Amino acid sequence: MNDPSATHAVLQGRSLQVASFAEWREAARELLRAGVPPEAVTWGSPGDDLFSGAPAPGTPPHNAAIQLQEPKPAPHLPRSLLEMLQTAACYREPERWAFLYRVLWRWQQGEHDVQSPADPDGARLHAMVKAVRREEHDMHAYIRFRERPIETGAPRFVAWFEPRHDVLPQVAEHFVSRMGKVSWMIATPDASVLWDGHTLHNCGPLMSSAADLDDSGEALWLTYYRSIFNPARLNTSVMQSHIPSRFWKNLPEGALVPSLVSQAGLGARRIGQVQAVGRRSGATIPIAPEDAQPERQQPSKLDECRRCELWQHATQAVGGAGPKRAKIMIVGEQPGDQEDLAGAPFVGPAGKLLDRVFEQAGLDRQTVYLTNAVKHFKWEPRGKRRLHKTPVQREIEACHYWLEKELAACKPKVIVAMGATALKSVMQSGKVTLGDKLGRPVRHGDSWVVTIYHPSYVLRVPDEASKQEAFSVMVKGLRLAQELLERPDVPESP
Repeated sequence: MNDPSATHAVLQGRSLQVASFAEWREAARELLRAGVPPEAVTWGSPGDDLFSGAPAPGTPPHNAAIQLQEPKPAPHLPRSLLEMLQTAACYREPERWAFLYRVLWRWQQGEHDVQSPADPDGARLHAMVKAVRREEHDMHAYIRFRERPIETGAPRFVAWFEPRHDVLPQVAEHFVSRMGKVSWMIATPDASVLWDGHTLHNCGPLMSSAADLDDSGEALWLTYYRSIFNPARLNTSVMQSHIPSRFWKNLPEGALVPSLVSQAGLGARRIGQVQAVGRRSGATIPIAPEDAQPERQQPSKLDECRRCELWQHATQAVGGAGPKRAKIMIVGEQPGDQEDLAGAPFVGPAGKLLDRVFEQAGLDRQTVYLTNAVKHFKWEPRGKRRLHKTPVQREIEACHYWLEKELAACKPKVIVAMGATALKSVMQSGKVTLGDKLGRPVRHGDSWVVTIYHPSYVLRVPDEASKQEAFSVMVKGLRLAQELLERPDVPESP
């Protein structure tokens, strides 16, 4: 803009047409350098009617009163304001470019309150940003990809969406980072994006509606949705507030919802409450377990176990791991936080310490069977963390059903009980103590039982000397277990 003739050309242009934020930014930069106020410029997008903003007859043009000024340096904006302007540029509104330039002009004039929600223009800017970000979130949440038959050059997954604002480019980047090299396309009424697994292509409109989509697997999805629909928990007002009605027409399950809601009102809701009512607690009648009739069928799978209440707050049941006919079975107390999430025993900090004990004792972890006396994680909340809570005797007895199955299947020659809970479960006695049996081999049925500390105890010991002593007890116990494999008739130590 150092050329006065170029400046004059900018000032004489009644209408500036821009198609993107980058184009608007360059035009706004030059206008600011030339000192052109917002009221002197008419902004538009390609395809707009150039005469829609023309002044009434007899009204002097905006540019007539503009005095040429010396070129100013390019404006410097804080990153926060620039990001807000870029986001607000996606807001579909005829006056968006003019409004954004007014915000930019006011900032350049020193009116930095224009970025504050307390300012009228600032409040409008914040509202536009909020609406665009909400539309991005909705597009992430409510896009439904349909799988298409494999054809040469055709995208494997296709989705149709009708956004209120121009958020397709940034939403496309979101799915590029999440869908890997699988090809897909998102079509909207105004534009489309296509990902071929390597490059993102911007295209014009390629579809007219969701009716152009055909998914052979949609019937399976609808069957699944129908099966998980719980009429007893139906709340139509919450459903409508969480998913705006404009999205339902393009969701596959949208066709099912009216009939499911109707069935809930005709009695399905009452039927769906039967199981919940049956779980309500009533008066407790003390009775010996052996006298209870009729005998209940025992669960056949660990994931189906409801013998105590620990399953209600655990992520999943954690069974044993290792060779099914291992000669040594190691029994711990219960899965910890990481084991509960992973579904495997001894994968957390206690498992890592146990690996060190295996190494010192010369025992290969792959040759032993690892399990716990209690199969569900018992915990109590402490802030955002789940802290271990010791199982009580009735929970240990309830879970012994599964330990018996493991013992019968594995038939170990040596059982290593780590900690008091494991020892009580193995010996089937709530009176045994860890101190009486620590490091001593005891015959129990056809197996030897060796008792050692639990690795979590070693982790909790405060001083280093006690920690090393407890670690040494564990190593000696595992070495003793290996010796007992060769000398099964070793008598119990006095």
